[in-house]
Amino acid sequence: MANFLAYLSLRVYIEIGSGYNACMKKILNSPIETEEFGWEFAQTLKTRQDTATIVALEGNLGSGKTTFVQAVAKALGVKEHLTSPTFVIMKPYELHDQLFKRLIHVDAYRLKHGEELTRLAWPRYANDPGNIIFIEWPEHVADILPADAKKIALTFIDEHTRGIEL
Repeated sequence: MANFLAYLSLRVYIEIGSGYNACMKKILNSPIETEEFGWEFAQTLKTRQDTATIVALEGNLGSGKTTFVQAVAKALGVKEHLTSPTFVIMKPYELHDQLFKRLIHVDAYRLKHGEELTRLAWPRYANDPGNIIFIEWPEHVADILPADAKKIALTFIDEHTRGIEL
């Protein structure tokens, strides 16, 4: 049976296919909506028992990956301004009175292999269940990412609008 789109509520829809393999897609029409969605997403997070929670953010330049991480970080209590760690590759943020001890923001755009990330304390961060790691450009280091990493795809639609798919 061919896939079809069914609108569920305000700008939220689910792609329905055969079986139970459905994914949520949402249109975000402003930075405020991105912040609200980041807050909602943060409320769904759970720690793991043995390793960090890893969120792989896929999308082209300008698709909203960093904006999404900023929104989640704010929801988790990060007070400092979060920017993309393009040149430092990995930036940890301490969290207080939260489910996680630390949020680590990774920008793998300039990396070619996961081995490069392992030289930057990746194993220590990835093996700590108190960490939540957001990694932009995960395809650059796919060889070291766990198969069960949460995957989020962001899409540039126009100057003010982004699509997000979980």
